[in-house]
Amino acid sequence: MVKRGRDPRAELVEAGARVLASEGPGALSARSLARAAGTSTMAVYTHFGGMPAVVRAIIHEGFTRLAAELALVPATEDPVTDCVALALAYRRAAHRAPHMYRVMFGATGFALTPQDRGAGLHTLRVARDVIPRCVEAGRFRPVEPWVLTRQGWCQVHGLVSLELAGFYAGPPGGDGEFRRYLVNFAVGAGDRPGAAEASVARAFAAPVA
Repeated sequence: MVKRGRDPRAELVEAGARVLASEGPGALSARSLARAAGTSTMAVYTHFGGMPAVVRAIIHEGFTRLAAELALVPATEDPVTDCVALALAYRRAAHRAPHMYRVMFGATGFALTPQDRGAGLHTLRVARDVIPRCVEAGRFRPVEPWVLTRQGWCQVHGLVSLELAGFYAGPPGGDGEFRRYLVNFAVGAGDRPGAAEASVARAFAAPVA
């Protein structure tokens, strides 16, 4: 049974995350979830009403964890370095829980709701807030912050998804293609190539929190 004194919903979400991490989205069912949590399938339906709600809770937990990872990135005197550091934190979060990452973006067959998507966009507020600093520092062209935030998200998410699918290899936090793409993003946003390369190098060299 789910241990007393603990939140049964949280226990089931954690169990769902474990199933996803060890067996992948295709293995997640009321039976496998109950087995992983040490409870009955009835508990799944009592607390969630069905598997779509479980998946929804896992999605929101995934974005909560991603937000926590992004929050660990400190603000420095170089806002472009900070942008790159956030991209690397995003990548680390995906590599630490790749199956949860896929579920967060609808890879289970369950349709995402506006609330699910809203949770993802809310997570990106940290990245959005650093864009004006880049503009004020004269590194990026003046632009509405959400425009560059979404462009950067499309690029980083696409690269990470391809990486997780094995289309190109590279260790989390490594260099290679990922590093070059981040330089190109900064230059495309208005930065000078030399300054962009220096900022990216600083972000990659910074210790991980």
